[in-house]
Amino acid sequence: QVQLAESGGGTVQPGGSLRLSCATSGSIYANVAMGWYRQVPGKQRELVARVNRGGGTDYADSVKGRFTISRDNAMNTVYLQMNSLKPEDTAVYYCHAAVYTTPFSHDEVWGQGTLVTVSA
Repeated sequence: QVQLAESGGGTVQPGGSLRLSCATSGSIYANVAMGWYRQVPGKQRELVARVNRGGGTDYADSVKGRFTISRDNAMNTVYLQMNSLKPEDTAVYYCHAAVYTTPFSHDEVWGQGTLVTVSA
């Protein structure tokens, strides 16, 4: 069973930075894509950024130019560097991975979430 372990959340002042990390464990045949989503109470979970195995990236418009996603394919780990944080970035951030556990078995895996609070 594939699992994701997130770290790096916390409280930071507006304009500050945080770096989130997400490591995978378990048997993975192929890691297709990894990404970060976020959710605030009463709202749907939204994409923040994602990166595919080839390095292609997608970002939410609200974080472009401030957040950078990167991945270590050898370690099946993904990072989210968040700079110039704003109060509206406050949310629970979830790591996501789309993987094949066998050549024919695709799985969507979620982490437990890590809280990011941006407040003065």
